[in-house]
Amino acid sequence: MRVLGIDPGTLTTGYGIVEEEDHKLFHVVSGGISPSAKQPFPQRLKKIYEELEKIIVKHRPRIVVVEDLFVSKNIQSALKLGHARGVAILAAMNAGLPVFEYAPLEVKQAVVGHGKAEKKQVQLMVKALLDLPKVPHPADAADALAAAICHIHSSRLREILKNPSALRQPGRGLGAMRGTVGRRPQAV
Repeated sequence: MRVLGIDPGTLTTGYGIVEEEDHKLFHVVSGGISPSAKQPFPQRLKKIYEELEKIIVKHRPRIVVVEDLFVSKNIQSALKLGHARGVAILAAMNAGLPVFEYAPLEVKQAVVGHGKAEKKQVQLMVKALLDLPKVPHPADAADALAAAICHIHSSRLREILKNPSALRQPGRGLGAMRGTVGRRPQAV
């Protein structure tokens, strides 16, 4: 399973691809898309769309996860964030990929263990779960990777709920949901 997580934003949209193989999580790529703040808003949205399109074509994820809106007191910011989410969803849909959405609280719960986790806690857990040498940068990339990890863990749980006998299979079940990490062998 190869999942593209997206943490939408109009200044920086974080992205991160996580692959799961044999119940191990692997970091594929992550980063941030940061259009110039001097550009008109529609141009920034276009840049986000085009960059996400390139990432999808190059890395070929099978699923896209977009972090849901965090309701803020600033209505203008929430509206702009909604536009960025729409662009991310459109890029995925135009590529024919299924889109899943998770609230920030769900993502934090799945990765850190509690929904009120601080940004730094999320970054450190993503680093640990993916066995990365350092915390993902920018912070939005860590959030995007966390969204991808959240979906992988959630899909394991859905699989178990559909097939309870999976709990009795070696290497499956709740113990396998702990997010085993591993590194792929490097090509020589």
